[in-house]
Amino acid sequence: MRRNLTQILISLLFFLFPTIFFIEKGMAQNTTIPVKVGVVLDLDTWVGKMGLSCISMALSDFYASHGHYKTRVVTKVRDSKRDVVSAAAAAVDLLQNEEVEAIIGPGSSMQANFMIGLGSKARVPIISFSATSPSLSSLQSQYFIRATLNDSAQVPAIRAIVQAFGWRAVVLIYVDNEYGNGVIPSLTSALLEVDAHVTYWSPIHPSVTDDQLVEELHKLMRMPTRVFIVHMLTPLGYRLFTKANEAGMMEEGYVWILTDGITDFLSTLNASAIDSMQGVLGVKPHVPRTKELESFKIRWKKKIQEEYPTNEISELNIFGFWAYDAACALAMAVEKLGAGNFSLQKTNISRDSTGFESIRVSPVGPNILHSLLSTRFRGLSGDFQIGDGQLRTSAFHIVNVIGEGERGVGFWTPENGIVRRSNSTSKANLRAITWPGESPSVPKGWVLPTNGKKLKIGVPVKEGFSEFVKVTRDPITNTTNITGYCIAIFENVMETLPYAVPYEYVPFETPDGKAAGSYDELISQVYFQKYDAVVGDTTILANRSLYVDFTLPYTESGVSMIVPIINNRSKNAWVFLKPLTWDLWVTSACFFVFIGFVIWTLEHRINEDFRGPRSHQVGTIFWFSFSTLVFAQRERIVSNLAWFVMII
Repeated sequence: MRRNLTQILISLLFFLFPTIFFIEKGMAQNTTIPVKVGVVLDLDTWVGKMGLSCISMALSDFYASHGHYKTRVVTKVRDSKRDVVSAAAAAVDLLQNEEVEAIIGPGSSMQANFMIGLGSKARVPIISFSATSPSLSSLQSQYFIRATLNDSAQVPAIRAIVQAFGWRAVVLIYVDNEYGNGVIPSLTSALLEVDAHVTYWSPIHPSVTDDQLVEELHKLMRMPTRVFIVHMLTPLGYRLFTKANEAGMMEEGYVWILTDGITDFLSTLNASAIDSMQGVLGVKPHVPRTKELESFKIRWKKKIQEEYPTNEISELNIFGFWAYDAACALAMAVEKLGAGNFSLQKTNISRDSTGFESIRVSPVGPNILHSLLSTRFRGLSGDFQIGDGQLRTSAFHIVNVIGEGERGVGFWTPENGIVRRSNSTSKANLRAITWPGESPSVPKGWVLPTNGKKLKIGVPVKEGFSEFVKVTRDPITNTTNITGYCIAIFENVMETLPYAVPYEYVPFETPDGKAAGSYDELISQVYFQKYDAVVGDTTILANRSLYVDFTLPYTESGVSMIVPIINNRSKNAWVFLKPLTWDLWVTSACFFVFIGFVIWTLEHRINEDFRGPRSHQVGTIFWFSFSTLVFAQRERIVSNLAWFVMII
C-alpha cells in the first residue's frame, strides 16, 4: 500500500513538473519593471485636473499600443495646493520616501523655481508642461525640462502684430509675480527693435482689489497711448476686462493684445467674460488638427465627465496636450534605457524622512535625462523635440475675440512671419479684424490726453514779414490767432507723428500786444524753460546754438556770399571748336563734301570749270565744298538745279 502511494506521488511530480516549468517561464517572459515617477500638480485647479487626466490617458494609450515593452511608468501623485512650500514638500517626499526617478510638474513657475534645485541635488529630471516663465531658464539647471513653450517664444509674434499695424507706443499690463515679470524684459527689447516704445509698465498684484484695479485703469485712460498688451492668467484677466469694459475702455480707438496666458483659456470662459473682451487680439501656440487629436478630445471629455460630473468646465487646451506628450516622451525615454538599468533594490531611507541633506541621489536620473533630450516623435501638440532644455518653438495662432468666442485671423511662423494660413509660405495681411467697439477700422493707437501737460510753443511778435509768422487778436472773442508759413510747417510735422503731442502757442509779447524783446531774448526763454520750443523765422547763429538746439533749415538763407570765379578754360587756337561737339562738326563737314559732289554731278557735263583730269575734278569738289562757307568759290554755276542746291 505504501509502495503504491510512493509510485503515485512520483508519477504526479513528473507530470506536474513540465507544467510548473512552463508557467514559471511564461511569468518570467511577462515580467515588467515598474519605474516610479512623481506627479506634483495643483489638483484643485482646472489645469491640475486636466493635466493629471491627460497623463493617465497618455500612459494607458502608450502601453496599450506597446504591450511588449519591459518597463512601466508608475505615477505617484501629490497635491501642491497652489503653494510653493507645499510643492517643495511634495517633491521632497517623492524623492526620499517614494524614490522616484523623475517628476512631472509642478504647475506654476513659482513652484518650479524651488523644485528645480531639488531635482539637481537628487539628479532627477523635473519635467513641467505648464511652467512657462523665461526666468526659469536662467537657473542653468540641466535637470529642468520644459515640455512647454517659453513665454518669450510668443514675443516675436506680438512684435510682428505691433509692427504690421504701425503702432509706435504701447502699455504693458502684467501680473506682478514670477510668471508676469519673466517676459517683460524680452518683450520690451523686442518692441524697441520695431520702433515701438513702452510708455508705461502697469504691474498688477495677484490679490489686487477691485477699487485698486479701477484706479489703475483710470490712470491708463488719462494717458495718450491706447495699445495695451496684457500678460496674466485667466482669473485676474477676467477681472481686468470686466472693469475695463465698465470704465469704457473697450470702445472704439482702443487696442488690446493678449498673450497665451489668457488666449489658451478663452474656450473655458463664460459668456459674460467673452462679452467684456469683444474685439481683443490674442496669440496662442498653434496645434495642427489631426484625427488622433479629435479622437483624443472625445475620449478625454467622456473620461473627465465621469471623474468630475459636477464640474461645468470641460474644455481641453494646449496644456493638456503638452501633459499627454510629456508623459509619452518620458515613457519612451525610460524604455530606451532598458529594464536592466532600473534596480528593484530598496534603500534604507526612513519613510518619514524629510531632511534635505538625506535626499537620495538617483543612479539612473542622468541616463533618463539624456534619453529624454534625444526623444523625438509626433505628439498631440505637434512635433515634440526638446532643444536647450525646452520645447522647440512652433507656429502661433492669431485670434480675434468676436461674438460668442474666438475667430482665427492668421498665423505667425518663425520662418515666414505673419501668414494667413499655417501651411502657407507667402506673407499676407491678416483676415478682417473686428476691433473694440465693433469698429472695422484699425485704431491709430493714441489720442489726445484729456488732462496731459501741453507743450508751450513760443512765437515772435513783430511788425514786418508777416508771411512767416503773424499774430492777430480777435477783439470780440479776445482769442489769439497765429498763422504763417512757419506755423503751417510746424503743424504739418506734428500731424505726421505716430503719437499725440498736445501743444499751445504762447506769443512773446507784452500786455499791450507789443514784442517783449529781441529774437535773442525769445530764444533764451527756451533755455530758462519758460517755453518748450520756439516756432518762427529765427536765424541759426553760433551764440544761440550754445543754449538751444535748432532744426534743419527749411527755407533758403537770407545771407549770400560773393566769391570770384576762376576761369579754367584753355586758351588756344582751337577754342573756336568748343561751341559745337565733335559729332556735329564731323556731320557738318560730311554734308559740305556731299553738297560739293552733288554740284559736280550737275555741272561737269555742261560746265567746263568742272572738267579736266580726275585729280583736278576731285580737288574741285573739295574746294567748292569748303569755299562756299564764305562764298569764295571761283567756279561759275550754270545749271538751275545747281543754283537750287546752293540756296538750300
